[in-house]
Amino acid sequence: MRSTTFIMLLATLATATISYAAPSPATGNLHSFVERDGVKFNIFKHAATGAQLEYVNNSGICETTPGVNQYSGYLSVGTNMNMWFWFFEARKDPENAPISAWLNGGPGCSSMIGLFQENGPCRFVDGSLEPSLNPDSFNEFANMLYIDQPIGTGFSYGTNLVTGTTQSAELVWKFLQAFFAQFPQYKSRDFGVFTESYGGKYGPGISDEIIRQNNAIKNGTVKGEEINLVALGVNNGWFEPYIAYKAHIDFSFNNTHKRVIDEGQHTRYMNALNGRCKQLIDSCAVSEGRNGCAQAQQLCGAQIESPISYANDFNVYDIRAPRDDPNPPPTYTGYLQRPDVIKKIGAQSEYVDCSNPANFAFMGQGDQAKSILPALSRVVNSGVQTLIWSGDADWICNWYGNLDAANSIDYPGKAEFAAKELEPYMFNGKEVGTVKTVGNLSFLRLYDAGHEAMYYQPGPSLQIFKQTMQKKAPFST
Repeated sequence: MRSTTFIMLLATLATATISYAAPSPATGNLHSFVERDGVKFNIFKHAATGAQLEYVNNSGICETTPGVNQYSGYLSVGTNMNMWFWFFEARKDPENAPISAWLNGGPGCSSMIGLFQENGPCRFVDGSLEPSLNPDSFNEFANMLYIDQPIGTGFSYGTNLVTGTTQSAELVWKFLQAFFAQFPQYKSRDFGVFTESYGGKYGPGISDEIIRQNNAIKNGTVKGEEINLVALGVNNGWFEPYIAYKAHIDFSFNNTHKRVIDEGQHTRYMNALNGRCKQLIDSCAVSEGRNGCAQAQQLCGAQIESPISYANDFNVYDIRAPRDDPNPPPTYTGYLQRPDVIKKIGAQSEYVDCSNPANFAFMGQGDQAKSILPALSRVVNSGVQTLIWSGDADWICNWYGNLDAANSIDYPGKAEFAAKELEPYMFNGKEVGTVKTVGNLSFLRLYDAGHEAMYYQPGPSLQIFKQTMQKKAPFST
């Protein structure tokens, strides 16, 4: 049954006032405006891709710094496929600042999580029901673009045809092409992709797609705008299934925060991992067939991830906390379901924090059981500044697994990187983690931070983000 709020949103379509502008003679792109229920929407039809952008200017929600522009709305990436975005200019020198996309994982979880809980312009403090400015927002340094994908995630709505990482990357590329066509002032900037969790698949997949499309544009086989990809950052990511499941076992037995299995359990889980679980993972790697890969993730999850996660009272996103820990606080979900907020930002659907249908579409194809390391290796070999970093209290995508994944990246510095020891990483003279770098690849362990690392360590996280976007390895201050 549709809610009253959604019915009210649909009703505004009947009272819309539309004005059109002539298509651009050079590009064929069409600009127009529509007013619905007192809210003015900009409409941009991108001739090259057939995509359409529809958004509002400066809603006044979240970013309230004077003179800092924001845009929120949708990109139509296909028939009845509407992808939500929210863009915030940099607070300082937006005309020259780089631009970064942020995507949360899931698969099927909204990037509004990162926006309101981690690195966005606003946050909820001390139980407040209204957001306040975040001094450690990533838009202190860069123009930030938050994207809800696949369809059905967050405010995105319509028909979801995405069943895996590859399709996800293709639609994000299409989105970026239309976005830069509408906002050409940003298209020549340094561009970064930052993400977390299932973003261990998204980030390398999207970056690899950008590199592939850039090469096709250079070769003249594709028409479009090259994207100046300079940085990829993934915190607490899922990269490769065997590595991730092994890390569940090892981290549960031996971490600096809380042991949740004993030595005998460790041995039994390792035997399970190296039995039928590994056989199915290896089979998936060879064939990447739907049934085999789905079977691998189902069996390995049932034999390892699920039983360990219930072995003791701990939170899989912060092993230090109980299972029902309320942090980070989910205040933003109620805020984004308020009719006044929905109206101001131009949303046309109700907010869904994490979409089960979107998640099931990936899981049904066994996408989780497929390694992203080949794509990640191509990204590193292309010269993109790449950072794998992890809050060290996270269990679900823990730093043991992230370090092993980083050590497994195939590039000229692989042997040296794998052999190199981690060294202290400082923030304003205080040790907040450990780090190692060889060439353009870095790994960083961030102390005392859970899955959403930026929530726990906002100041150091902003420093890490800035340094990576500057095409530098993380360095102490």
